[in-house]
Amino acid sequence: MTYREAIEYLHSLTDYEKRRLERYSPETLDLSRVEQLLDMVGNPHRNYPSVHIAGTKGKGSTSAMVESVLRAAGYRTGLYTSPHLHTFRERIRVGRDLISREDVVSLVEEFRPLIARVPGVTTFEAITAIAFTYFARQNIDFLVAEVGLGGRLDATNVLLPEVAVITSLSLDHTQLLGTTLPQIAAEKAGIIKTGVPVVTAPQRPEALQVIEETARLRQAPLVEVGRDWVWELGPFDLSGQSFTARRVGDGRDDLAGEYRIPLLGRHQLENAATALAALQVLRERGFRVTPAAAREGLATVVWPGRMEILSTDPLVIVDGAHNPYSTEVLRETLREWFPERHWVLIFGASTDKDIPGMLRALLPITDHLIVTRSDHPRSASPVELADIAASVGGGAEIAVNIRRAFQRALTVRKPDTGVLVTGSLFLVAEARESWAEWNGQALPENDR
Repeated sequence: MTYREAIEYLHSLTDYEKRRLERYSPETLDLSRVEQLLDMVGNPHRNYPSVHIAGTKGKGSTSAMVESVLRAAGYRTGLYTSPHLHTFRERIRVGRDLISREDVVSLVEEFRPLIARVPGVTTFEAITAIAFTYFARQNIDFLVAEVGLGGRLDATNVLLPEVAVITSLSLDHTQLLGTTLPQIAAEKAGIIKTGVPVVTAPQRPEALQVIEETARLRQAPLVEVGRDWVWELGPFDLSGQSFTARRVGDGRDDLAGEYRIPLLGRHQLENAATALAALQVLRERGFRVTPAAAREGLATVVWPGRMEILSTDPLVIVDGAHNPYSTEVLRETLREWFPERHWVLIFGASTDKDIPGMLRALLPITDHLIVTRSDHPRSASPVELADIAASVGGGAEIAVNIRRAFQRALTVRKPDTGVLVTGSLFLVAEARESWAEWNGQALPENDR
């Protein structure tokens, strides 16, 4: 097999990232399949402690923060996330190193006959089994794993972690996880295991009630950020933001103190406080997490494509917001960091997203809207996006791809207007590549 053939084989399985999943149920997503695969190779996921992170918004950033701190503390870390920006290899990392192409090929070749023995294995289930096996063979000390979809039926839910984390919840994947916040919270709370501590980010009352009840039924100690941990914003600029975090009450707060992160937006402070609360749980469970490691790890965390500034002159920002809640947070972040500034908006989204809701959130700060699409099977066509924009009161110009969209945006922008690319992480990835190529910068390593 070549690397390309290995990736094509994985995508030849039932791939719910490429095509729409019609039902989120045990009939379509079955933990027993990934359990069988892992059992065939000796259950490698039991060889290392883990942190398991679910949520609607912020689970990737929080995962990156926790991993960065654990690495700064001297642990050999594994990080499992999805989807990727530029290359499949980003999903499986040991420390800062992506899995090699050669290891991808050898593991796919090893698992292919095993997958053939388990009917119905999905792409994500196969990747999860491969990743957990790779981490064991790399002798990692700690795994940080991000849930792919939901929680209860996600392939990563075979883990028995040291701490489970639930980041901010909002309405997303409603056709699968439920049309109400309590229904979505119930699916995310499916990662809570009996007796295993759980940390939750601040939640709306109806979601928090579900998490609290699930934790109570499973006798899982619950830490609530916003109640048990609080934070205050400090100085901020385009290079990052400072904040102070502390634990409320009489509990131990070894990791309380002043911190700085290079990620922008108040929502990232919520993610950082959530990460610190989870790391404090690990510290109290005997793991070596020092305040110095926490400061170093947060200060050096890297998580591209989220409120990322590609250029300051002209001002170009990309953000992977892909639901109304995320775009509302993005809008308020832009208003705080760039007061009074308006934007030329380059927008693309997947067909299964709440596109009208996202556009309603962004149109108030938009001077000119350009709709386009990424090279992804679920991307909505620019014509469809333009029609939706018209239905919510906005006119849109169509660009066939992100490069044409950039060309037009730089032509129509005013001197005090920024360019914003959002609506899809897939579009953000192509924007990062296109901008680098346009400006003669080193291209991110990718699978194109």
